[in-house]
Amino acid sequence: MNASKVTTKGQVTIPKEVRERLRVGAGDVIAYEFLENGLMVVRKMEPFDAGWHRALSTTLADEWNSPEDNEAFGDL
Repeated sequence: MNASKVTTKGQVTIPKEVRERLRVGAGDVIAYEFLENGLMVVRKMEPFDAGWHRALSTTLADEWNSPEDNEAFGDL
């Protein structure tokens, strides 16, 4: 098992074995998913795909962009 100590600023150093197995390095983004019973999954986030996001946001903007939609979903 690997462990890290939390600093007063809430920072930790990811142990070398964990960095290697996750294939993470400087600049990578780590995601934390909370499970039950105090457990969590730590994983490397994949790079943001700007092209996919542009295509999706154009579709959503055209599909869900009416006064009725704003009224129905405005409080979310």
